Amino acid sequence: MLKIINLSKTYQTKAEKKGLFRQTLVLDQISLQVKEGEFVSIVGPSGCGKSTLFNLISGLEKPEQGQILLKGREITGEKGHVSYMLQKDLLLPWRTVLDNCILGMELQGHSRKECRQKAQALLDEFALSAYSRSYPQALSGGMRQRVAFLRTMLANKELLLLDEPFGSLDAYTKSEMHEWLMSVWSKYRATILFITHDIEEALFLSDRIYVLSAQPAQVKISLEVNLPRPRSRKMLVREEFNELKKQLLQALFE
Repeated sequence: MLKIINLSKTYQTKAEKKGLFRQTLVLDQISLQVKEGEFVSIVGPSGCGKSTLFNLISGLEKPEQGQILLKGREITGEKGHVSYMLQKDLLLPWRTVLDNCILGMELQGHSRKECRQKAQALLDEFALSAYSRSYPQALSGGMRQRVAFLRTMLANKELLLLDEPFGSLDAYTKSEMHEWLMSVWSKYRATILFITHDIEEALFLSDRIYVLSAQPAQVKISLEVNLPRPRSRKMLVREEFNELKKQLLQALFE
């Protein structure tokens, strides 16, 4: 589905002396791939360039070097090929839950009537049907994230980019969201690339995990998560889970 080859990105930043600029290498020869229907996570230190990588995949920024291929077609620097869910839900306060869900579809030129019909059919599955006429301020954090994820899915792209979607939630709500996301993903088998700082979250959700180094980011390891599905929270205390966790921690901190 997605193949990234030797991707490098540099930013120009102000130096200490007035009027001078310096080049800061953020991503250094990043290569990774995501198979169709796969759930792949990216972990790494804060500020290493994970969100920059998503900005490049989505076409919001362009790399100095490398290629981004989607189903064999180069999309480097092109927008409109992926759905991108940012860290904040970014729900519009003047729109109802239903109308927030359909925003991406409307921007693609679909009629509001068509969009609402399609979203309405999925609201129950996302446990949101009772809140379709409510406004974002009436929702809990977990519910807001479900709305944002439904909006991302309804954009109808082959690849979903999720940038720390549960980072602001408390531990209990996050745990509930993990199990909910797994149930939705198991049904629709969307192809997902997921950014997180939470190693247990990455292991619980993923088929494979890429660990990035500190800036300039490089791929340190690619770890296959050969844990059986469906997964439950009981898995967090099993020996095979903790062995994978140990490998990730070693890669992050070595």
